[in-house]
Amino acid sequence: MRVITSSAQIQPQSTPRIMMIRPAKFGFNEETAPSNAFQNQTSQIDESLTDAQTAEAEFELMVDQLRKAGVDLRVFDDTDEVVRPDAVFPNNWVSFHQSGKVVLYPMMAQNRRLERRHDIIEALGKDFNIEEIIDLTYFEEQGKFLEGTGSMVLDRRYKIAYACLSPRTHPEVLHAFGEAMGYEIVTFSAFDENDRPIYHTNVLMCVGDIFAVICLEAIKNPDERQMVRAALEETSKYIVEISLEQVRHFAGNMLMVRNNKLDKFLIMSTQAYDSLTSKQVKQLTEYARLLHTDLSFIETYGGGSARCMMTEIHLPVK
Repeated sequence: MRVITSSAQIQPQSTPRIMMIRPAKFGFNEETAPSNAFQNQTSQIDESLTDAQTAEAEFELMVDQLRKAGVDLRVFDDTDEVVRPDAVFPNNWVSFHQSGKVVLYPMMAQNRRLERRHDIIEALGKDFNIEEIIDLTYFEEQGKFLEGTGSMVLDRRYKIAYACLSPRTHPEVLHAFGEAMGYEIVTFSAFDENDRPIYHTNVLMCVGDIFAVICLEAIKNPDERQMVRAALEETSKYIVEISLEQVRHFAGNMLMVRNNKLDKFLIMSTQAYDSLTSKQVKQLTEYARLLHTDLSFIETYGGGSARCMMTEIHLPVK
């Protein structure tokens, strides 16, 4: 039985400070498509615009909404010099922690490794205390990967990392993360309607402070399903279950954030919001205000949604 420790009581699950990357060369990534069933190379939504322009327009709408909510955004521009089609999803290459630690992650696709930018970490270091950089990227040479808070959904209050195993999420790298950061690792297998492994945990699961959104239906093994449910219940989470069909619409790809007034928001795409039932909306509204914007182009071509676009900055402020 897990118990609340003093550190769990003071460790916040959410933060008002979010890092985002404005896309410059967004597009369908051929290297990631084989392991990401959410990517679709369909016809252009608006033939008058380029992929990059369409993605940036969606990005700016989301940024505008978050800023109006009072969230402290640190927005960095992607560059034209290097082609990074998935730069808009920075939560896969880095995570920032209240301990002052920064973790760099091994990425499966070679062109996604180009997203790691030390200039961004240096820029954040002007405002936040960075005590240590934990570099796990050496696992790439061994063909073992862990794509940040895409591969893991973190319960920061209880220091638990939930992770569904896939080609992008290797148990050995998970163990290395757990050892370095003092996290308990809860692993399981998850599959979509066609029995394909779900590539990232954060498309089927979101952990808030006192609630969790999860597709337990995706966890086919009953023992693993019960293990995950028990871990959530033992850490006092109210469970809101979603279906595999809702996962297909990115309903699991949410993130709870707050502003400096401690107002809580649950961020998602409009597609995700529209897939929720009225009962689920009512349940979630009890814990946070629901915010959504149209990310349909980024979702279709990139295979990721709102949560993937936000990297939480939990570093202590200088």
